[in-house]
Amino acid sequence: ESIPADAFAAALRIPNFLQNLFGEGVLSASFIPVYARLLGRGDEREARRLASAIFGLLALATALLVLLGVLAAPLLVDLLVGGGFTGERRDLTIRLVRVIFPGTGVLVLSAWCLGILNSHGRFFLSYAAPVAWNLAIIGALLLGARGADLADARALADIAVWAAWGSVVGSVLQLLVQLPTALRLLGGLTTRVREASAHRRTVLRNFVPAVMGRGVAQVSAYVDIIIAGNLGLGAVAGLTYAQAIYLLPVSLFGMAISAAELPAMSRDAGAGDLRDPAAGTSIVPNDAVVLALRTRIEAALRRVAFFVVPSAAAFLLLGDLLASAVYETGAFTRGDALYIWAILAGSAVGLLAATSGRLFSSAFYALHDVKTPLRFAVVRIATAVAIGLPLALIVPRALGVDLRWGVAGLTLAGGLAAWVELYLLRTRLGQVVGPLRLPTSLILRLWACALAGAGAAWGVKLGLVDLTTHPILRAVLVLLPFGLVYLGATHALRVPEASQLLARVRRR
Repeated sequence: ESIPADAFAAALRIPNFLQNLFGEGVLSASFIPVYARLLGRGDEREARRLASAIFGLLALATALLVLLGVLAAPLLVDLLVGGGFTGERRDLTIRLVRVIFPGTGVLVLSAWCLGILNSHGRFFLSYAAPVAWNLAIIGALLLGARGADLADARALADIAVWAAWGSVVGSVLQLLVQLPTALRLLGGLTTRVREASAHRRTVLRNFVPAVMGRGVAQVSAYVDIIIAGNLGLGAVAGLTYAQAIYLLPVSLFGMAISAAELPAMSRDAGAGDLRDPAAGTSIVPNDAVVLALRTRIEAALRRVAFFVVPSAAAFLLLGDLLASAVYETGAFTRGDALYIWAILAGSAVGLLAATSGRLFSSAFYALHDVKTPLRFAVVRIATAVAIGLPLALIVPRALGVDLRWGVAGLTLAGGLAAWVELYLLRTRLGQVVGPLRLPTSLILRLWACALAGAGAAWGVKLGLVDLTTHPILRAVLVLLPFGLVYLGATHALRVPEASQLLARVRRR
C-alpha cells in the first residue's frame, strides 16, 4: 500500500490502451485471418505486400498517438483514473505515463511481428519475447533499489521511475527479439504498396470494428481502475497485482491456444469462401468447412478446459500461496497476500468463460466477422459494471469490512459477466458451424481431479505451517503435488488431453 505502487500500476494501464487498440487483439481480428488465408493459397507476394502496408500504417498511427499521449498525459490521468488520484499520487502517475508511452508504441510493432510469426506457425518466439520486457523491468528495479531507503517515499518514487524506463527498454528488446525472424519469414518489407487491393480493404474494413471492440474492453478496464481508485490506498495496486497472476493462464491457455488456432481456422474458413473477399465482411462456409471448423473448435475447447480448470481451482483454493510466491518480499506482507487471494478468487469464477470466449471470438475473426464479438463485448461490460458497482461500493459497507476489499467484488462481477458473453458467443457461433459441445461430464471430471490435487496441496501446506520456508520454495513444494495429482487423476479417468500430454513428455 503506497503512492508509488498505485501510481506505477495506473501508469502501466493508461498507455496500455494504445497497445490494446492497435496491438495483438486488433491484428488478430483484422490482419491475421487475411494474411493466413493468402499464405494458405500460396500467394506469398500479396501476403508480403499486405504485411508491409499494415506495418507502415501501424507505425504512422502509433507515432502520432504516442506524441499525443505524452502531451496529454495530465488529461489522460484525470480522465482514466478519476478523482481518486490527487496531489503527489497524480503528479507521479503523470510523470510515469510520459516515460512509458513511447515503449508502449514499440509494443504495437511487436504485435505485428507476433501476427507474422503466428501465421507461419512460429509460436514459441512470439510468446517468449515478453520475457525480455519483464527482465528489463526487474533489472531496472534492482538498479534503482541499490542503496535506496525503502522507507523513504521519495526513494520509492525514484524506483518507480527506474521501473518505467525499464519497461521502455524491455519494449524495444521485445521487438528486436522477434523482428529478424518475422522479416526473414516475410522475405523483407516492400515499399510497392501504393495500389489498394481487396485484401487491404478487407483488413482496414475489419480494423475499425476491431478497434472499437478493443476500445470497449479498455473502457471496462478503466472503469475498474476508477472504481478501485476510490476504494482506498492500495486498491489499484492490489487489482493490478492480482491481474498479473490472473493473466498468466489467460495468456498461456486462452490467448495462446486461440492464437495457435486462428491461422488454421482462417485457412479452413477461406476454403469455403465462395465470394470475392471485398464483397462482404464475413465468410459463408460450406458444409466441409463447417465440419472442419466445428471439429477444430471443440478440440481446442477441451484443451482450454484441461488447463484452465486447475488454474481456477488454484486461484480459488491456493491464491495466497501464489501471491506470496510472486510478491512476498520487502514491504509485501502476509496480509497483502490474503488480499490478493480474495481478488484472485473473484477472478476464478469467470476464468474458464473468459478463456473459452477468446477462442470463440477467434473463430468469428476467421470468418471475417468482427462485429459479433464487438456487440457481445458491450453486453459483457455493461453486465460487469451493473454487477460490479454494488459489489464494490455497497457490499463491503454492509459487511463492515474495509472498503478496499470491494476490489474482489469487481473481479467477481467480471467473471459473472464473462459467462454471459460466452453464452452469447457460443449460441451465435453454433448457428454458423452447428452446436458446439464441451461435455458436462468432462468438466465434472476435471473439477474432481483439480479438487483432489488441491486436497493434496493443502495437506503439504498445513505441514509447512511451522517451517520458515521461503515463499517460492513453499509454492513449489505445495503446487508440485497439486499438479502431479491432477495429471495422474485425469489420466486415470481417461481424459484424452492428459494422455496426450504425458505422451509428449515421454517422447521428449
